Amino acid sequence: MQIINALIISTIAGLSTVVGGLIVLFNIKDENKFITFCLAFTSAIMIGLSVLELFPDAYFTLIRKYNIYSILLLSILIFGVGEIIIKLIYKSIKSNNTLYKIGILNMIALILHNFPEGITTFITSVHDTEIGLKISFAIMLHNIPEGIAIASPIYLSSKSKFKAIKNTFISGLSEPIGALFAYIILKDYINDYMIAFLLLIVCAIMLTLSIEKLIPEAYNYQNKKIFRLGFILGSIILFITIYIL
Repeated sequence: MQIINALIISTIAGLSTVVGGLIVLFNIKDENKFITFCLAFTSAIMIGLSVLELFPDAYFTLIRKYNIYSILLLSILIFGVGEIIIKLIYKSIKSNNTLYKIGILNMIALILHNFPEGITTFITSVHDTEIGLKISFAIMLHNIPEGIAIASPIYLSSKSKFKAIKNTFISGLSEPIGALFAYIILKDYINDYMIAFLLLIVCAIMLTLSIEKLIPEAYNYQNKKIFRLGFILGSIILFITIYIL
């Protein structure tokens, strides 16, 4: 029963991404302002998650086993790999539309981010349902803006609400899949160091994607006020969800 409850908690947390994706159902009057806001909002979420959550979590785990110089060297290598991964995926997406490519990259980055989250939520919920529910609630709150990050560029580039929501659903599924993976395959092998290495990889991909793709694309629409508004609001929401978590 405890395992079923843990899977349900992980699934609800993951699929809250779809709630953010529902933004495409609303009437969008000014597409340029909307996409500028969404790209700025997304870059704030991704940079904040990387700098304030993923990297510190990985660092404080790895420092128990490795010295600071080894972690620094490892981080540089992983960030180099992250940049290569972004470029390879970007080139492989069969579309000439930059916004669509950004939406797919966002989805892939957030799938990688949600996967270890699913593992963490599941393992925590198996041991203590109450703590698992608290973690799940915080994850739900920051999965909603992640849904916006995926759905908005895909919708504005393809004009397909179904495609936008479908991709947020796929991203959300990675959380319960991570939970199942943890239970079926990794339960006897997974450890904090494996999670830490994965977090570093996700951190590298998110930072590279934000700095090299999201922010430059947002600036192409030449609306600095909307960009600042989106970035500040994204930062505030992220701070709130991290504080709750």
